[in-house]
Amino acid sequence: MSIQRIAVIGAGTMGSGIAQVCASYGYPVTLIDVIPAQLDRAMATIRQSAEKLHARGRLTDEQYQAAMSGIRTSLQMEDAADADLVVEAVLEQLEVKREVFAQLDRITRPEAILASNTSSISITKLGAATRRPEKVIGMHFMNPVPLMKLVEVIRGLATSDETTATVVELARKLDKVPVEAQDYPGFISNRILCPMINEAIYALMEGVGTVEAIDTVMKLGMNHPMGPLELADLIGLDVVLNILEVLHRELGDDKYRPCPLLRRMVAAGHLGRKTGRGFYTYSE
Repeated sequence: MSIQRIAVIGAGTMGSGIAQVCASYGYPVTLIDVIPAQLDRAMATIRQSAEKLHARGRLTDEQYQAAMSGIRTSLQMEDAADADLVVEAVLEQLEVKREVFAQLDRITRPEAILASNTSSISITKLGAATRRPEKVIGMHFMNPVPLMKLVEVIRGLATSDETTATVVELARKLDKVPVEAQDYPGFISNRILCPMINEAIYALMEGVGTVEAIDTVMKLGMNHPMGPLELADLIGLDVVLNILEVLHRELGDDKYRPCPLLRRMVAAGHLGRKTGRGFYTYSE
């Protein structure tokens, strides 16, 4: 199947980044969200990001113009009807995503591929909300999408070879590196990453080291480009908590039990960069 038109559901950090990348490579994109202000913020973010990448020589003139002109916004899910591929990037909650997939199944053409940017939720469960589980797949981009090369491609139990091959080919056309993963909680990336972040939070809670000490050890001692606590702030502490809860519930192993400090910070609204405060404090 040839992908010509793309729709992205959810105009948050990930959705806006996915829309920007797809548009910059010449795909007409419809970016859909139910909140008008969210769409306004997304388009402002896309404009700012594309301008920076263009100024640094990471986008050609043609790619920059495509990113600026190739995205239309909508408040209506029905505007995904003409898409060959829909990428869902809404809240990391199973029932919310299942409802989106059920709606898309009714709205889009039967041959359209329905992909999820989920970082932990079962693709098989999302596919079961549709009448086309063979067309449902995980397409897990990394944050920030315009800069990060990896796309995890996750097959559900019923995902077809044709769907997988189409999505892998698209990822390569977007200058990404697709890596296939099986449909287990957390897939590859977060199955490994989130327990490390959780252990760093436990180390902080128990007084093993300060925020700065923990991050510095991992950067200088393990050659990580970013410390685990700084990375958690970038991801969003609420997202990290959601992923750990999925891992803990689905795998049944207490090594995935979310740290109580993480729960308290999320309850307090200290979610990281997006709220201005997490393990670090951020200014505008």
